[in-house]
Amino acid sequence: MSHTTGTRQAQKLRTRQCLLDAALRLLEHQSLSGLGLREVTRAAGVTPTAFYRHFEDTAALGVALVDQTLGSLHGLIGEVLAGTGISEERLERSVTAIAGHVAARPAHFRFIAREQHGGVAEVRAAIAAQLALFVTEVADALAGEAESALWSREDLLMLGGLHVDHMVITASALLDATPGTEEEVVRVARRRLRLITLGRRHWLDDEGRTPPVGGG
Repeated sequence: MSHTTGTRQAQKLRTRQCLLDAALRLLEHQSLSGLGLREVTRAAGVTPTAFYRHFEDTAALGVALVDQTLGSLHGLIGEVLAGTGISEERLERSVTAIAGHVAARPAHFRFIAREQHGGVAEVRAAIAAQLALFVTEVADALAGEAESALWSREDLLMLGGLHVDHMVITASALLDATPGTEEEVVRVARRRLRLITLGRRHWLDDEGRTPPVGGG
């Protein structure tokens, strides 16, 4: 790659990020469905023509914000689940990790919380797809543990869904927390996660046990 080509590529990436940052600032006060293209370009200091070099429309920009916000969490959660320690300890560490991520990028997570059920179908679908991927990743991680040896894939995905729902609820609670109450939110989140973990240990007890193939 020539120096000129590299410089142009770097400038292109900077412009794209400027558009994302400008949109995120504007979305602190409104929903994506009400955000105008010219409003974004004016805030970013670029022309509407420049916008179209990066995004087809504001919905595509919103999808990019979803990927930027949630995409980075896949590696974070993977590292937590791959760590040493019993499952309850590892999953409790995920609460701390989520809390740190929300504290570092509150505007991004407010955008997700608002648009998860917002008026832009493409963005709702992008958020749902990211959350579904989290469910699969958590289910895959838990499937390798002795406690899950007899679990069906359906049940593992259900458990993964409980953990992801818990993650979403915790993030929303942290966003709504008044200053100084964040630690209480984390404490409650850990207790709720412990309840999920205790329930997991007894899921296959007695009538909850998956019957063997062929009846019995």
